[in-house]
Amino acid sequence: MTSSADLPHIPVITWPEADGPRSARWRSEAGVPPPKRVVLADDRTTADSAYRLACEGTALLWHGDFQNARQLLQAMTRRLERKPPKRATSPLDAFNLHRQAQSQRARTLGMLLIPLDADYTIPLRRAPDVQQACTETYGPPGADTSVVSLRELLGLIGAHEWRKKGVDVLALGARIHPYYGVFSPVRGEYIDLVARTPLPSQALAFDIGTGTGVLAAVLAKRGVRKIVATDQDPRALACAQENLVRLGYAGRVEIVNADLFPPGRAPLVVCNPPWLPARPASPIEYAIYDHESRMLLGFLNGLADHLEPDGEGWLILSDFAEHLGLRTRADLLAAIDRAGLAVAGREEIRPRHPKATDPSDPLHTARAAEVTSLWRLKVR
Repeated sequence: MTSSADLPHIPVITWPEADGPRSARWRSEAGVPPPKRVVLADDRTTADSAYRLACEGTALLWHGDFQNARQLLQAMTRRLERKPPKRATSPLDAFNLHRQAQSQRARTLGMLLIPLDADYTIPLRRAPDVQQACTETYGPPGADTSVVSLRELLGLIGAHEWRKKGVDVLALGARIHPYYGVFSPVRGEYIDLVARTPLPSQALAFDIGTGTGVLAAVLAKRGVRKIVATDQDPRALACAQENLVRLGYAGRVEIVNADLFPPGRAPLVVCNPPWLPARPASPIEYAIYDHESRMLLGFLNGLADHLEPDGEGWLILSDFAEHLGLRTRADLLAAIDRAGLAVAGREEIRPRHPKATDPSDPLHTARAAEVTSLWRLKVR
């Protein structure tokens, strides 16, 4: 393994071996710091022992069979699920308890670690080939060995499979291929709203926070002649470009690295910000949580300066946050008013995802009441 002295500028994890301490590069897309206490584990390690150590904050670096490590992770998960959930007193309390449980789950299950050789091969028996999945997320292999949580590694493998096969988008009659960490269009309701709402113009549109490029592609399919799609996440920019090339729309869609708006004005400006005004717990949660409504308010407050006369801003937003007690409808309408905007109309759609009809989901009450809206906004 690599000496920690060779890795001065990147996170390093250190653990004991029979011939002395070893170190390697620490990888965590969630931004989790390397564990301070690490022990070796192998096929003789019991699930009870692994679970106890993980709960205490001790990480286990796996030296056994890879498939046995997966089984151990499943056994640890079952032990976590045995803990009775705390009873919530309100929708907001249910949301906070749910996030606490998710955080505890990630912290505990993230303590089972896997070594990676410098070329992203796993030096364990019966290990899968993860080189392409790791390259897509971490970049080209280098000279450093590394260590990653098994939970994150399985997430990379799953993201690689989604990227390969893609997500069917009915409004496109085609598939979108999401990158790891870029919001996947598995919920098609918001796409349907953009696909069916009458266009104010087919000349030009801005797609703010394009992500996979799915809404830019829908606008192009509807005949919009020029679309400028913005994002500031390098993965999202690359993902959108690849999808639009694959779909044949690259000639009509310009991908721009920008925080919200590109220069100029357009008769149509579309934005689908993260729907929940809460603090992301990790970098990959920025597609879900909009801390202090930064993107929502940034879009509203900047819209008037980027709309052509009689143009429309399309804000796509679920009222899930309202049902959770994170935001009120009055808050949203007041923010629209303060930005010098007026509501010209609103299209609505109910969710179709499985959690909306799953009573066992801790947020079921809010999910069952959820409505996603496309707010048509104009300058007053």
